[in-house]
Amino acid sequence: MPNFDYEAPTSLAEALELMARPGEVRPLAGGTDIIDQLKSNRRNADLVVDMKRIPELLELSMNGSGLRIGSAVSCTDVYNFIEEHGGYPALSESAALVGSIHIQNRASIGGNVCNAAPSADTIPPLLVHEAVAHTVSASGGEREIPLIDFFAGPGQTVLQKGEILKELVLPAPPANTASAYLRFIPRNEMDIAVAGVGSLIEVDPSSKVVTKARISLASVAPTPVRAYEAENSLEGSVIDADAIDRAADLTVGAAVPITDVRGSAEYRKELVKVLTKRTLNICLERLG
Repeated sequence: MPNFDYEAPTSLAEALELMARPGEVRPLAGGTDIIDQLKSNRRNADLVVDMKRIPELLELSMNGSGLRIGSAVSCTDVYNFIEEHGGYPALSESAALVGSIHIQNRASIGGNVCNAAPSADTIPPLLVHEAVAHTVSASGGEREIPLIDFFAGPGQTVLQKGEILKELVLPAPPANTASAYLRFIPRNEMDIAVAGVGSLIEVDPSSKVVTKARISLASVAPTPVRAYEAENSLEGSVIDADAIDRAADLTVGAAVPITDVRGSAEYRKELVKVLTKRTLNICLERLG
């Protein structure tokens, strides 16, 4: 591993001052990605800034307006919090899929987002729950960025020099809303998703008409994507098997997968259809 300086600030102001230094300055939220990237020379750093001791980045709370997740909060803490308080089942499911238990205890949701891997499991659930990224820097102040606009390419975000993700804010889901996340992996739970789908629907219980639909895909495009055409086909329609089949077919249009050692492009498109059907049916089951 190349040599680099290490700092562990205890205040946000100190962290932002460090992040504004010249050279390659890398934030460390959990370290499960950046340490491996430094060891394999996929990234370099003059300074690594550990964010795990900053109170604002460890915020995890829920009120009537929604859920706030500090960028350094671990996947395990997010999973346990949602399991206790409810409201965001797709995100809870995805947090339990990020590597092993040991990795989940260290890795953060914010780090998973900033790593910007197209296959990241937590991002589709965050997108269907309409998360907003709150960022901050010493020079530019604070920004609020809809998470769908946060990704610039594989491993790339819109964060600027010295800017960090402070927290993710998810609005409170309306009544009669359910969400679900599923992925397909080739061998075991430590594998990267060949394809992943997060779905959310809000349904009028008297008419069974879908009033809101959100579908997001992982590992089938350079960045996580929303399946807008499929969402539009569901909204205003009675939710039944035909509507779900139609949405699943339309979801494929949002996928632009590649062929690699884990699966062909056509295979991934078929997986998108299957996983969309399954997640939408799980949402219906959760709505009763």
